[in-house]
Amino acid sequence: VQLQAPGGGLVQPGGSLRLSCAASGSIFSINAMGWFRQAPGKGREFVGSIKWSDGSTFYAGSVKGRFTMSRDNAKNTVFLQMNSLKPEDTAVYYCAASLMSGGSDAQRYDYWGQGTQVTVSS
Repeated sequence: VQLQAPGGGLVQPGGSLRLSCAASGSIFSINAMGWFRQAPGKGREFVGSIKWSDGSTFYAGSVKGRFTMSRDNAKNTVFLQMNSLKPEDTAVYYCAASLMSGGSDAQRYDYWGQGTQVTVSS
């Protein structure tokens, strides 16, 4: 499985940004996709996850109500819509694929994208 996650960029506080992550390869084995982020000097933090089967989502408390995950099964792509962005959302964002049920534990993810920088600053 290969994950391509272009996008990212610089956005002002209160702004919005959408990340995408396209999966290729043995995608039939994927059960869930997730987004994680890592800010400078901090560990990798769970952002959200989505199940391929029914699109059910699960979010970290820090982003719930501001971030939304969705999927396009036909394009094997998941999206992370980020609204009301805050400076503390600044991080490298990683998409990941899980052969299990996903969730918030990074160890449950088997494949990782290369990471994309999101900077929230005025």
